[in-house]
Amino acid sequence: MSYYQGRDKRKPTGGTLHHFREKRKYELGSSPTETTLGTDADSRKPCRCFGGNLKMRLDQAAYANVTDVKTNATKKVKILKVKTNPSNVDYARRGVITKGAIIETELGDARVSSRPGQDGVLNAILMK
Repeated sequence: MSYYQGRDKRKPTGGTLHHFREKRKYELGSSPTETTLGTDADSRKPCRCFGGNLKMRLDQAAYANVTDVKTNATKKVKILKVKTNPSNVDYARRGVITKGAIIETELGDARVSSRPGQDGVLNAILMK
């Protein structure tokens, strides 16, 4: 399914906007990649982007690169579960990981600082 990323048909006042042309193919977006909690290894899938470029989307994540701010050390740590997700209440129950989600790791709780569905990597900052 495609998503149109152009202007809305309504003005902020509620009136209608009159477009000077129709929608274009390059203005379409793709459906979001909801990165879920995996079991063994991370799985990525390539996605063709504008201009023929490739974007790696993280489909399932089992590990995260967790940075400890006090020691400035980064370790690859296994994710145990998704605790909360501020972008959607239902995401925590389903195990969907987005930017800003609080995940429980072997080192402790961490907040996701990268966009796994866009970047293809899961970086997090350790919370104390």
